Amino acid sequence: MARHIPGTRSLRVLEAAGRLLNFTHAATELNLTPAAISHQIKEFETQLGVVLFARKGRALQLTQAGEILHAAASEALGALGHAAVRARRSQGQQTRVRLNVNASTSIAAKWLVPRLDRFAKKEPNADVRLTVSCAMQDFDRDEVDVAIHFGPGTYPGLYVERLFEHVIYPVCSPRLLEGGQPLAAPEDLLRHTLIQQSWSGQGVVWPDWRAWMQAAGVDGFEPKPGLHYDDTHHAIQAAIDGQGIALGDEALVADDLSAGRLVRPFALSIGGPPNFAYFVVSPLETMQNPLASSFVSWLHSEAGTG
Repeated sequence: MARHIPGTRSLRVLEAAGRLLNFTHAATELNLTPAAISHQIKEFETQLGVVLFARKGRALQLTQAGEILHAAASEALGALGHAAVRARRSQGQQTRVRLNVNASTSIAAKWLVPRLDRFAKKEPNADVRLTVSCAMQDFDRDEVDVAIHFGPGTYPGLYVERLFEHVIYPVCSPRLLEGGQPLAAPEDLLRHTLIQQSWSGQGVVWPDWRAWMQAAGVDGFEPKPGLHYDDTHHAIQAAIDGQGIALGDEALVADDLSAGRLVRPFALSIGGPPNFAYFVVSPLETMQNPLASSFVSWLHSEAGTG
């Protein structure tokens, strides 16, 4: 963020040159000329009375004094960047119309994006900017106001509200039910292509077909070679396309079920990893922003948890 703060050019030059140890590369990164980088470093050395860089053969190295000042420049730029984010967020409590939202991949693709136009109609002056990432946001560093995050919900010092529980069951294209292999009992699934979803992270493993078959009382199930996806919305799309039967998360397949793109052949469902869910997460001060508060209320309304 600091690269956008006026008055930090000399610090950015020192930080880039010390990090890259190459004036040409630093010039390219900062959109300056190598001569400008060299001049700025020389000015630092003259005014401070120290040598910042030394050459050993063709390599450029920081001197001891250079290392000290480079570390200080990096720390200062980081602090300014964090402060700028907080300042913009604070200013936004009164005047801001932009809302920066982050969501994990599947919930963004299969639930949030298809609904965002409804929020736009509710808040016609809002400028909603969506980024997609499965990583937990650093709200002090990233310009994110509200995140929808899959995890355990333990995020101290932040506003946290559960949005969805995980309810997982088989889904498939209605065309599969029209074929010659019926789906009258769970055992009938063994004659169909089962789309596999393989995901683990944050110390948990996403439930797979073995878990559902065990809950259904199908003994001795072993998955066959076939289609594997690490993202739920890819597995769901493959099922919509008639490539097989997937395990769908209820929040993510609800629209496709309503539209008839998918059907649910069996009522049996299983849960997701214990204590894990989709959570709405935001800095506490951001929730004083009327637009952010309105967005979070709208999320809960759409999810049926408001």
